[in-house]
Amino acid sequence: MASRLADDETDDEVSGARKAAILLVAVGTEVASEVLRTLHDSEVERISIEIAKLRNVSSELVESVLLEYRDMAMAHDYITQGGISFARRALENALGPRRAEEIIMKIEAAMQVSAFHLLQTVETSQLSNFLQNEHPQTAALILAHLNPRKAADIISNLNQELQNEIMFRLATMGKTSPELLRDIEEVIRDQIGSVIGTELSATGGVEKVAEILNNTSRTSERSIMEGIRERDPELATNIKSLMFVFDDLVNINDRDLQRLLVEVDQKDLVLALKGSSPDLQEKLLRNVSERAAAMIKEELELMGQVRVRDVEEAQRRILEVAHALEEQEEIALTRTNDAYL
Repeated sequence: MASRLADDETDDEVSGARKAAILLVAVGTEVASEVLRTLHDSEVERISIEIAKLRNVSSELVESVLLEYRDMAMAHDYITQGGISFARRALENALGPRRAEEIIMKIEAAMQVSAFHLLQTVETSQLSNFLQNEHPQTAALILAHLNPRKAADIISNLNQELQNEIMFRLATMGKTSPELLRDIEEVIRDQIGSVIGTELSATGGVEKVAEILNNTSRTSERSIMEGIRERDPELATNIKSLMFVFDDLVNINDRDLQRLLVEVDQKDLVLALKGSSPDLQEKLLRNVSERAAAMIKEELELMGQVRVRDVEEAQRRILEVAHALEEQEEIALTRTNDAYL
């Protein structure tokens, strides 16, 4: 079946109608006929055109479309059972945090009628290139509408000067008029090709910046915070008070820390400790068994030089687990109120 299907395109370049066409060809004529009977005439027409245009689709693309359909169907079932929050937790258990977040972003985008939310499904590299050439205020408005993890990936791809300018504008942003947002949506539609628009009211502020910075690398976080601190020390302090970084794990209680460590990969823990504060190292080792503590100490001693990026990624993975447990109300993450230094 796969040999009948498309070209050299990647999954991210395939339209929804084309994915539907690939799916229907893959499942066979009988099932496809049943599905098409449930659709509107305009949808049947678009999908039929795409089916007619299919030529030698790669087996990898067919598999990717089938897996996406499976994951999206699973997500819709979970949402029906208990809403978005329940679906996110269930998908994380089934597919892992990263894939779950990708699916949830697509679901959220499909549930919205805003050009801003449609950006959730656009490749990070494309959005980074798009924002690189836009006014910082426009970029800040767009980031305010994106999932914090996606926004963090985008801001990390921009140069330092633009990072600082955009994040400062986002931190000082209040409510935005619907008229301005419609203008911004026009820009998005021109660049991205969306034809959907609606009235919106966007709010940025320190909470949004803290969310985004929690998902960036420590290098980007320090650079951006330093840039904001130079312009407005009080604003930087307010942002920092809302953030939760890896070293802040020293402030959570022992019971919650032990619960977290049960879910953490030991390889990630050792690598993350390589770049942590002495106080946090001591606390973490105190909350594992003596045998585990001895093994961790030995691995740390034998570990040579490691890339900063690898350490930050390990710390980020542990924080993803921590935030997931907090969402499930299994632990409480205590955020510090210290000034940014």
